[in-house]
Amino acid sequence: MKNLYPLLMAFVSVFTFAQTPCNNGIAGSYLCNGYDLQSSFSLNELSASEGNDSWGWTDPLDGKEYALVGLSNGTAFIDISNPTSPVYLGKLPTHTSSSSWRDIKVYENYAFVVSEANGHGMQVFDLTRLRSVANPPETFTEDAHYNGFGRAHNLVINEDSGYAYGVGTNSFNGGPHFVNIQNPLNPVAAGGFSAGLYTHDAQILTYNGPDTDYTGREIFIGSNEDNIVIADITDKANPVTISSVSYTNVYYTHQGWFTEDQRYFIVGDEVDELNVGGNTRTIIFDFNDLDAPVFHFEHFGETAAIDHNGYVVGDKYYMANYRAGMRVLDISDIANQNISEIGYFDTYTGGNSAGFDGAWNVYPYFESGNIVISDINGGFFLVKAQSLGVSEEEQLEFSIYPNPAENNITIKSENEPITIVEIYNVLGQRVLNLDFSEKLSENINISSLHSGLYLVKINANTTKRLIVK
Repeated sequence: MKNLYPLLMAFVSVFTFAQTPCNNGIAGSYLCNGYDLQSSFSLNELSASEGNDSWGWTDPLDGKEYALVGLSNGTAFIDISNPTSPVYLGKLPTHTSSSSWRDIKVYENYAFVVSEANGHGMQVFDLTRLRSVANPPETFTEDAHYNGFGRAHNLVINEDSGYAYGVGTNSFNGGPHFVNIQNPLNPVAAGGFSAGLYTHDAQILTYNGPDTDYTGREIFIGSNEDNIVIADITDKANPVTISSVSYTNVYYTHQGWFTEDQRYFIVGDEVDELNVGGNTRTIIFDFNDLDAPVFHFEHFGETAAIDHNGYVVGDKYYMANYRAGMRVLDISDIANQNISEIGYFDTYTGGNSAGFDGAWNVYPYFESGNIVISDINGGFFLVKAQSLGVSEEEQLEFSIYPNPAENNITIKSENEPITIVEIYNVLGQRVLNLDFSEKLSENINISSLHSGLYLVKINANTTKRLIVK
């Protein structure tokens, strides 16, 4: 069903209309390789002076996708369900004052927002309110607020446990400040971890990696300025340091992310390109044994730009590379110390030198394949890999019903026989792979799938959304 916003056509300022293919290495005024520009909003259109972090939310009721974009003066919410004509729905203003730093994460249909603005605390916003915005762009109010800390540099959420972790706060030596958000509208302080000192960023997850000593434990991996700290924080009253590890030419250990098998940890140092020179350096550790992590190798990129936030989806690492924009690396052979750049979209047009401009964050987890890039100077960009593009005619060739579904679905084709069906979860992991004997209709048992959103790839050339109840 198309999105209907009555009377909005008179208010063109809340819409952006653009789709710019990457042709011969350029999309409009932006350098690119393998990624098309779907649409964008400038900082002026978002009524802000700077951009910063970003995240995403997919509505479990209808699969609509929304971008959550951090700004100097608040958090913008953008409906990207029509990626070439997104709608700027409105902004949640900062709790106190403006700041260059704002961070957003999502849990159970709620957005949680922190900032380095003094006294900001943690805002809680009910994302289901975005379903019924009558007059975009609206000015929203927060639904709850946590004041157990004031400023925070960043926020981490483990969706499995229902805990949020403010890092770089004015508590616990700047280490993670634990907050129980299992009831999102009533966040409750739950202690903290101070032994690792200041944490700039972190990944916190329920561990299922190769070190079976910690299977099922809640593990903290902190990027702590001059080293990586690993801790078991399962018992909130008694967090325990497991180990720490560093590397040569440490200047500012900024952020890191696990490969999906939780074997390798990919780290960026935010200041080494400035202080040492050379091209973008990415440091990889082998975390096969959490008690004894070891340096694996270094990868150097194609430009001199500074690396910022990076995330893993399948065999790809998506990096916000400041002045070099978004860079996409193939990490499928990381075990053999091989990483290569396979694509990019450069949101900053002033060159690729080392400096604090350009892409701050990327969010690559939408089931549709759309990727959000939030840019300090440029605002909001939505891009997509060219290989994922599917024409409207191809999309209409196949239908899936029922959708949402619970135990079984039927895929029907108008003309092209169905030969292969692959189903992927939102992390890009293939969860079903089925071969068929060239019929126009196939019934598929999906009872093994958990509730959530999936991407169904048909005959290797058409993708459809599936919601499992």
